[in-house]
Amino acid sequence: MDLTFTDAEDGFRAEARSWLEANVPAKPLPSGDTAEGFARHLDWERSLFEARWSVVSWPERYGGRDASLWEWLVFEEEYSRVGAPQRVTQNGIFLLAPTVFEFGTPEQQDRILPRMAAAEDLWCQGWSEPDAGSDLAGIKSRAVRDEAAGGWRVTGQKTWTTRGAFCTHLFGLFRTDPDAERHRGMSYLLIPLKAEGVTVRGVGRLDGDEGFAEVFFEDVFVPDADVLGGVNEGWGVAMATTSSERGLTLRSPGRFTAACDRLVDLCHRQGAVASDPRLRDDVAQAWMDAEAYRLFTLRDITDMVEGRSLGARSSLNKVWWSELDVRLHEAALELLGPLAELDGDAPAAIDGGAWMKGYQFSLSGPIYAGTNEIQRNVIAERLLGLPRK
Repeated sequence: MDLTFTDAEDGFRAEARSWLEANVPAKPLPSGDTAEGFARHLDWERSLFEARWSVVSWPERYGGRDASLWEWLVFEEEYSRVGAPQRVTQNGIFLLAPTVFEFGTPEQQDRILPRMAAAEDLWCQGWSEPDAGSDLAGIKSRAVRDEAAGGWRVTGQKTWTTRGAFCTHLFGLFRTDPDAERHRGMSYLLIPLKAEGVTVRGVGRLDGDEGFAEVFFEDVFVPDADVLGGVNEGWGVAMATTSSERGLTLRSPGRFTAACDRLVDLCHRQGAVASDPRLRDDVAQAWMDAEAYRLFTLRDITDMVEGRSLGARSSLNKVWWSELDVRLHEAALELLGPLAELDGDAPAAIDGGAWMKGYQFSLSGPIYAGTNEIQRNVIAERLLGLPRK
């Protein structure tokens, strides 16, 4: 594995760094899970698109730069280094888009991808249901064939839909053959949330952010053109999406190396508190773990460039980055002590209260994208070859 970057990749880094430093918002934006914050984030996302930094690895005809995976990694590092806003379009760009590139028809790609890149169509993920979370094969929402209309009639409920209250479209799994085995008979459907029969209902959160939602479907018509990857082939299509969700595209290492650099800076600023050897060890361990994830990702990209699939290795990624995120924020709260509990507007708040907000979000990491308990089962069975009970 070559750990050096080419002159062209260094030039790409310099160009990305220059644009980001000149254009990143001077102050942190409000949470993207609030109505005001989501709107502000969309303004930022559209400025990224106009400068062709929104989807750098995509073909130019879809708004990208035809950048390599290495250049994509470079951009993600620079994006996190300058503290640029969280991507509220991430479920579309980082999860759905790779699946559309792999399974979509040319018509679907031409119709879906440009509007996604431009932040005109905003996608949320509709997988979990009240009785089917990590056990995705247990979904009950169904789609019944409407031959005369050339499509499907969808009924059911999806829950824990991130930013569903603000998005315009949903991608999800629905059972199209109720008599098939658990992991069969599902189709991957693309549904506008303004379609007749769709109801979006916000789910309240303790932190006050209102983007979370549950989505109800009552006889919603979905045309055949909005089936991705073939009827009853949804499980295989969804597994491609989970590889993106658990792997490097949703949580690139730049996010964590930048966070750990800020953690080291916080340690220096906290002076006497940071003199505790235990706290210093925690900070050092978080930094080393982030660097380990960066190096592991370099190996992953090497494999992908050489045509090898990550497969179940994406579960290793997911367990690592999600638990690293919790540990590094726990270390920050220890450094802050009682100051960690101050709201961002409090005069004595450090870094605008960002560490507590980040900690609260990090706790969801071991749950979303498939709980870490399930991921450890995948690792044991598919990577280590251990028997199932």
